[in-house]
Amino acid sequence: MDLAIDLVIIFTLRLLDVGMATVRIVLLGRGRRGPAAALGFVEALIWVLAITRVLGGLNDPARMVAFALGFAAGTYLGSVVEEWLALGQALVRIVAPVRTEPLAPLLRSKGYGATVVNGDGLAGDVRVTFCVVPRKEVYTVTRLIHEANPAAYVTVDQTSTVDLARHGGNVNK
Repeated sequence: MDLAIDLVIIFTLRLLDVGMATVRIVLLGRGRRGPAAALGFVEALIWVLAITRVLGGLNDPARMVAFALGFAAGTYLGSVVEEWLALGQALVRIVAPVRTEPLAPLLRSKGYGATVVNGDGLAGDVRVTFCVVPRKEVYTVTRLIHEANPAAYVTVDQTSTVDLARHGGNVNK
């Protein structure tokens, strides 16, 4: 019975520390250094607890399997948590034929900024609309776009901002 409890503990500890690692990496990518460092501290403590249990029974392959399964499950859990948090903003790019209904007025009426650039596409003139939205609202905005203009081609990119104050106003530093 002690082995079964140890396996569950190893799996759970690994699930937590790898899940935290996934979120920590995302936080770093979004420039959130403080929360990432705090999460890294807790993550490291949990990892030490997990590896201590594995090393305490190296002759038992089940411990190693529990460790590896916890890693896999933690990767999945971390991605789910990151998606739920949806930190940051996204750039929604909409390319639509000029002959179709313009989307910028609709987006603006819903409180989103929209910038329009005219272009020359494969099948004629197009309108390219750029809209920066909170990541949590990407699906709402894309659904709104597709309902208003099914001919629109929509892409979404993650964005990052430049902190000029941290660079003394000089981006090249």
